Amino acid sequence: MAALNLLLSLLFAAAVVCGGAISGASAATTVLDDVCGSLGGYYVTPEACLSALCHDPSSPCAAARDAPALAALAARLAASNATAARDSVAAAAASSSAAGLRACLQLYTGAAAALEWAAGSAAAGRLPGAREVMDAARYVPSGCDGVAAGAAVPPENGGFDAMATVAHAVLASLSKGY
Repeated sequence: MAALNLLLSLLFAAAVVCGGAISGASAATTVLDDVCGSLGGYYVTPEACLSALCHDPSSPCAAARDAPALAALAARLAASNATAARDSVAAAAASSSAAGLRACLQLYTGAAAALEWAAGSAAAGRLPGAREVMDAARYVPSGCDGVAAGAAVPPENGGFDAMATVAHAVLASLSKGY
């Protein structure tokens, strides 16, 4: 009876060890999986990260060769979203007499230019500076909501908010000095 228990214990242990090795070998992860899976400390879920970085099936996100390439992609997407938000706020401000929308437009005009610089900086591997610009840009959507003073802010404001949060988390998690 003791021999049977020992044999069963050994078989169970072998199954656990071999099963873990087999499942580990078949579950290859990408840089995207690794980075998005590590952003919980920045209040970004892996799902939110994947959705923000890979919203378009033709996006190069899954093929990012390394973490710096993924950081550059996140910064470029944030800059692109800021430009889209700026353009939609400009259209709303042009058809409105609300001074708050013009103030919001000023916020996005400055943010779009700064994020273009941050995207170039991230692409060149200078993540700490890009991270700081991205950190500041995260406050543009709430600033826009605040200065709009009740005027209808375009939905791109919320889209930029989500993208800026994810991009900052990616840059902060990968940059040295935090």
